Amino acid sequence: MEDLSSLSDNDLILSFRNGNDAAFATLVYRHDREVLSLASHYVKSSDDAKDIYQEVFLRVYKGLKRFEFRSEFTTWLFRVTTNVCLTHKASYKKYQTVSLSPEVDDENPRLDLKSSEEHEPDKQLLEAERKGYINKAIDSLAPKQKMAFMLKNLHDYKIKEIAKMMECSEGTIKKYLFMANEKLRVKLKTI
Repeated sequence: MEDLSSLSDNDLILSFRNGNDAAFATLVYRHDREVLSLASHYVKSSDDAKDIYQEVFLRVYKGLKRFEFRSEFTTWLFRVTTNVCLTHKASYKKYQTVSLSPEVDDENPRLDLKSSEEHEPDKQLLEAERKGYINKAIDSLAPKQKMAFMLKNLHDYKIKEIAKMMECSEGTIKKYLFMANEKLRVKLKTI
C-alpha cells in the first residue's frame, strides 16, 4: 500500500480523482484540525462546529472533481469553511450562555486569553468574566466582520488570504476588520 502522507495536496487530489478514496481520507486527516478550529471559534456549540466540519468535508468531497488548481488547496478549503460558517443558521438562532470557568472547554474552544495573574479564586472569577465579555463582544459582530476578525486575529491569516477565502476584495476585508475593531473597542472599553 502506497504511503500517501508524503504526497502534496495536489497529488492527493489527483490520486482521489483516479479513484483512490484513501487519498481523500489523507487530505481530511491533514487539514481537519484547522477546519474544526475555525468552526469552533465561529460558533459556540461543539455540535454546531461538528456539523460545519461535516458539511465542509462533504462539499470538498463533491467539489474536488471540479477543483481547477487556480489556488492552493488550503485556500479553497478555507473558502469553503468560511462559506459554510457564514451560512450556518444554527449559530444565529441558539441561545448561548457564557461559562464562568476560567478554563477553556476542550469541547467548546473559545478565545483563550491567558492571564499572568496568580491562581486566586477572586482573580480567576474576574478573568473568567473578562473572557466572557470579550467572547460576547466578538459574537455580537456581524457575521462577515466576525469571520474576518477571527481569521486575522485568531488564525493569523494575512488580509490577502482572507480576501480569497471570503471571496471579496482586500479593501472589503480591511473595512470588515476596521468595523469589527471599532465595535469591539466601544463594547470593551469598560473592561
